Amino acid sequence: MKILHTADWHIGQTFFEYDRKAEHLQFLAWLKKQIHDLKVDVLLIAGDVFDSPNPSAESQRMYYRFLREMTAENHDLQIIIIAGNHDSAARLEAPNPLLEDMNITVRGVVKRNTDGEIDFKHMVIPINKGGYCLAVPYLRQGDYPHAETYAQGVKAMYEAIFEQIKDMKQPIIAMGHLQATGSEISENDRSERTVIGGLECISPDSFAKEITYTALGHLHRGQRVSGRENVRYAGSPLPMSFAEKNNKQGVVLIDIAETTKIERILFDAPVKLLSIPSEPMPLSGVLNEIAALPDGEISETSPYLEVKVLITEPEPSLRHQIEQALKTKSVRLARISAITPKYETGSKAITYEELQTINPMDMANDIFKRKYGGEDMPETMKCLLEGVIQEVER
Repeated sequence: MKILHTADWHIGQTFFEYDRKAEHLQFLAWLKKQIHDLKVDVLLIAGDVFDSPNPSAESQRMYYRFLREMTAENHDLQIIIIAGNHDSAARLEAPNPLLEDMNITVRGVVKRNTDGEIDFKHMVIPINKGGYCLAVPYLRQGDYPHAETYAQGVKAMYEAIFEQIKDMKQPIIAMGHLQATGSEISENDRSERTVIGGLECISPDSFAKEITYTALGHLHRGQRVSGRENVRYAGSPLPMSFAEKNNKQGVVLIDIAETTKIERILFDAPVKLLSIPSEPMPLSGVLNEIAALPDGEISETSPYLEVKVLITEPEPSLRHQIEQALKTKSVRLARISAITPKYETGSKAITYEELQTINPMDMANDIFKRKYGGEDMPETMKCLLEGVIQEVER
């Protein structure tokens, strides 16, 4: 059995006002070719299909056209999809009666029985080629069994679903949209951090050792979790922010036979992200860096450009000068980051946008240590503060 794991498509994302439809179409065309050439049996999409819970009609057409074409061209292909934190769980599940006839299963809403108990069996999907898939969508407060913390609740959820499986000799696949401990977040990446905030990390021990492979979504960097070969993030097919410009995009192929082989297949994203200069510098230096960029026409494959300028005094014509310098360059200006040395953390000057990316718990602990002679914040105080932060972020 061959399984392909992908996640975090974010269809409909607008990148600093640039439409990314062409980029997503190129990825979906590439993905279709991989599924056909590799003779894939099961496609797993681990959440964040769309960038918004209210996707445009065009975004939905792109998604459903892909599903129809995939199942029409590959009659035996099974597709299992879970909702992510960016998706509307109910909207994603709504076409299930039609999709199930196409061998497609979507799980977004955690259903309950008439007695109010969680319907754990609903999240156990039989795999046509043999085995089971624990299709667990992004869990919000109240979606999981009662527990003191979010992490404990999620762990209890996976344990209860796993108990529904009777035949342990078959391959078992788990899916989830969450942040696992031991995983790496792209530096200063708000697109990943804003939902969970690094406070609700789930231990890989939540997934039973009998599980053949765990397919995760939410973090955009493809990676193993805590060194475990069979617990992985597929990563996003396109970089979602400049913090992700050095990520390698792709999908994961799981080949289950007498042994299980896991291989990452890279996708060469059609549009690159470029930041200049490498470190903020005054406008004169920035203009010299722009002059060194290649000349040419702007097209839908031209790189997105971030320009970082160190500002020590008001410069009203800053944007105009940069735009004029870029007139003949084959890049698309996405953002100008004006950095002023007014707020400092350590010795590094940061912008307001960068300030927003700082983990609030890290900030609070840093202040506590400075105020109380280098001692870490007590665990009781951390737990109280984490609870407040979680409520705010929800």
